[in-house]
Amino acid sequence: MDQPIAGLIQDLKQRGLFEDTLLLWATEFGRTAQSQGAGRDHNGNCFTVWFAGAGVKAGYSHGQSDAFGARAAIDTTTHHDYHATVLHLLGIDHTRLTFLHNGLNRRLTDVHGEVIREILA
Repeated sequence: MDQPIAGLIQDLKQRGLFEDTLLLWATEFGRTAQSQGAGRDHNGNCFTVWFAGAGVKAGYSHGQSDAFGARAAIDTTTHHDYHATVLHLLGIDHTRLTFLHNGLNRRLTDVHGEVIREILA
């Protein structure tokens, strides 16, 4: 992915679009570090998300796993924090984005989501 993503970033910068374009590269779960025979199991406790462009600090790494890559250990964040941060970068206040579900107002980030301010430029 190094060459294609570098090419995309270079193209966006040349066209003056990089500062207004949010790039995200993520999965819905990580993978365990150890093998389970035919492969590795899902790991929702520790995975990588990559941000670039539109208000994200360049060259910054946030958070760290434990020694085995099994759990987030330092500067931990949740999927609610990820959603809150993406919405913030898109100019949407996640605390006001609600929808009616079973008679209650709900929001994508639940009551736990916080913008990950450390990654913002």
